[in-house]
Amino acid sequence: MTDAIRDRLSRELLSVPYTELSPLKRSVIDLIADEAPTRLVQDKPAFWDGLADKVAAVGGSWSFIFGFGTALLLWMGANLLLKPLGHAFDPYPFIFLNLILSTLAALQAPIIMMSQNRQAARDRSAAEHDYVVNLRAELEILRLHDRLDALRAEELAGMVERVEAKVERLGAA
Repeated sequence: MTDAIRDRLSRELLSVPYTELSPLKRSVIDLIADEAPTRLVQDKPAFWDGLADKVAAVGGSWSFIFGFGTALLLWMGANLLLKPLGHAFDPYPFIFLNLILSTLAALQAPIIMMSQNRQAARDRSAAEHDYVVNLRAELEILRLHDRLDALRAEELAGMVERVEAKVERLGAA
């Protein structure tokens, strides 16, 4: 970052030129200047990204587990009941069911990972934004400390003047 940007930030946030700042305040301004502004508002996800998020939301729920378990039990129960009649569509050891389960797992795992990657990117963006906000808050706290120090210095100067005036009156008496 250029010194002009640091100076502009310093003047905006502290109303003081960058060159007049203490080393601590300079370091905070440097950190703020080095942080590129991040966009927290995400664009509308592409169709496939949105679908991946929905698949992950459904596939990672208890209702999916219970529903899928029920479907498996119905599949096996129907085939076991229909086998003696000679009408089983997937007799024991349920080879077709194994194929369906393997295909489902092979498709669902990368889709869920895509959704997790998108969530990780959103989390990273939010963490970067929080970091910049914390830096600005730190800068504001430093600014308040300076104001309190200035007020305290004025108060002490006033007290010293009053004490000196009383000493002079006592000395004159």
